[in-house]
Amino acid sequence: MSAKIDDLKTRLSRANEINISVTGRKSGRTISVPVWFVLDGNQVLLLPVSGSDTQWYKNVLKNPSLQISSGSANTEFMALPITGAKEVASVADKFRKKYGAGDVKKYYSKLDVAVVAAAR
Repeated sequence: MSAKIDDLKTRLSRANEINISVTGRKSGRTISVPVWFVLDGNQVLLLPVSGSDTQWYKNVLKNPSLQISSGSANTEFMALPITGAKEVASVADKFRKKYGAGDVKKYYSKLDVAVVAAAR
């Protein structure tokens, strides 16, 4: 594993929010969005707040390359959509464990998809 990934993992272990940067599917511009996440081994699990209607999710379907930054650490990842109900439920459970069931219920309106960001 690269030192860059190790540095990012260290930062992520202490963070509640990260910034993801994706390429706009229509504009082609880089769009940066603050999101909640769960660190799972070397992967970062993401749960779009509006599920499959979330704009950044639609963008990674077209261009799966994304950058995750926390503080000054910035690393390239490949976004892999998760669409199976059982797998999405598992990610949602991990979010509930980290952030609390009440906040997940309050902020996440649709739990039909998730994303695993795998280091490149």
